[in-house]
Amino acid sequence: MFFIASSAVLAATALLVVRYWHFNFAGASPVVNPHDMNEDMLWMLKWGSLVVTCVGLSATALGWVVAGRLLQPLTHITHTAERIAGRTLHRRISLEAPPGEIKSLADSFDRMLERLDESFAGQGRFIANAAHELKTPLALNRTLVEVAMNRHDATAPLRHLGEDLLKVNARQERLIDALLALARSDSGTVERLPTDLRLVAEAVLDAAAASAREAGIALCSDLGVAPLQGDPTLLEQLARNLVDNAIRHNHHGGAVRVITRVTPEAAVLTVTNTGPTIAPHEVPTLFQPFRRLTDRVASAKGSGLGLSIVQAIAHTHDGEANATPHPEGGLTITVTLPHRSQDQVHQPR
Repeated sequence: MFFIASSAVLAATALLVVRYWHFNFAGASPVVNPHDMNEDMLWMLKWGSLVVTCVGLSATALGWVVAGRLLQPLTHITHTAERIAGRTLHRRISLEAPPGEIKSLADSFDRMLERLDESFAGQGRFIANAAHELKTPLALNRTLVEVAMNRHDATAPLRHLGEDLLKVNARQERLIDALLALARSDSGTVERLPTDLRLVAEAVLDAAAASAREAGIALCSDLGVAPLQGDPTLLEQLARNLVDNAIRHNHHGGAVRVITRVTPEAAVLTVTNTGPTIAPHEVPTLFQPFRRLTDRVASAKGSGLGLSIVQAIAHTHDGEANATPHPEGGLTITVTLPHRSQDQVHQPR
């Protein structure tokens, strides 16, 4: 805009000079040489263009600096909003700037974050209290049933009834644990600690070895170092759900393979199992809470929350969980978790 306006002014000046010479010196004495007028016009156009170019470049550089200074608070606000999208409500913009529209916007945003942070903190406290209130009666029921079963005068039908009640009680405990894990991961109340998916997978595989033997499932693994910043408890829950699902939804003599590896951007956990054939259009249903495939609805072993929790925990860690069915049956689930959270990606350098 500056160059266009300056060029227009220079052209108008040249036109005015030409008109001035034409009206005032058209009938003048021969002393007034038209050749001198042409040289003056060329001199004016040359130096005028040079001045316009120099001043234009200076104005562009100065405008670039000023615009950068003016947009810097907006850039800071944008990065903070992106960090908040990564579930870090404890952060604030805390913009240090003179009073103005941008300062008012940042302060209003901070007040909104304060209220949201308090709300999510209250949700976290509710989850902790709910875990205690819901699991305590179940633990008491389990104890009473076990005591009744172990009495010396307990009959065989009573013991069978007690075993059935213990299975139902255990299923309810798993359901509550799954709901609480899902609520916790959705609320974003996670820690960011140095963790290695390889160690997490090793612990989960050791714990699942007995159930795999009982089901006739072969466990194999290829565990490489896969470091990341994450919540160790939630990551263990993620790996446990994947391995348990891979064992539960399998067939006798099948196999489960667990792989951990690292890429330049992320740590990757892959769990592959044999089992029933799954149509590609059914895969998204697996990640929906309480939505299971037809052959799984009647199962008393699952709650329909396993993969929902996996996906929620992956999203909490800024990652993704994807499933790929095999034509011959079974499924491969790949969880990709970035090495750094969005918090770390957008930290000022």
